Amino acid sequence: MKLIDISQELFSCRVYPGDPAPEAQDLLRLERGDVCNLSSLSMCAHNGTHIDAPFHFISEGKTVDALGLEPFVGDCFVTRREGDLTAADAEMILRAAQAQNAVRRILIAGKATVTAEAARVFAQAEILLIGNESQTVGPENAPAEVHRILLGSGVVLLEGLVLGGVTEGRYYLSAAPLNLGGFDGSPCRAYLIEQ
Repeated sequence: MKLIDISQELFSCRVYPGDPAPEAQDLLRLERGDVCNLSSLSMCAHNGTHIDAPFHFISEGKTVDALGLEPFVGDCFVTRREGDLTAADAEMILRAAQAQNAVRRILIAGKATVTAEAARVFAQAEILLIGNESQTVGPENAPAEVHRILLGSGVVLLEGLVLGGVTEGRYYLSAAPLNLGGFDGSPCRAYLIEQ
């Protein structure tokens, strides 16, 4: 069994334009004579490798704590793409994932952007999760439409992945978010198990 970490390190992570960057604070330190080391963390729920819950763009959508674990844990298909994904690209990805019996969770490696037409194909396929390497699944300058299509159909997003060394194929994904009540997103430690 081989474990592949596909998460960004939080304090050196890419940050979506306009989001606050993560900050750490030393509360207690052994070298100062304190009883232990103790740190605090301030961050946006969408920093680093993170999930988007439907509530992120859908006012009545599920929050992180209401999603359960199924979307984040199980067989997945990793594909490598570049540029804007068309509907035909999305259909091709789904066929390849189906051939691997891993169509419920799709991870897209490379500098790919899910367009609205591709998002509609993924939404109609009733997949559980779609992930990518960018800090947003849709176009960075206008992500709302793609997010509303996917999140509105119950497809959870996994953004900010590190898939550079991962080859296309079937893997077992673990990317469970923190159980944050009422939240629109959450950081996660995502990894793949090579099968």
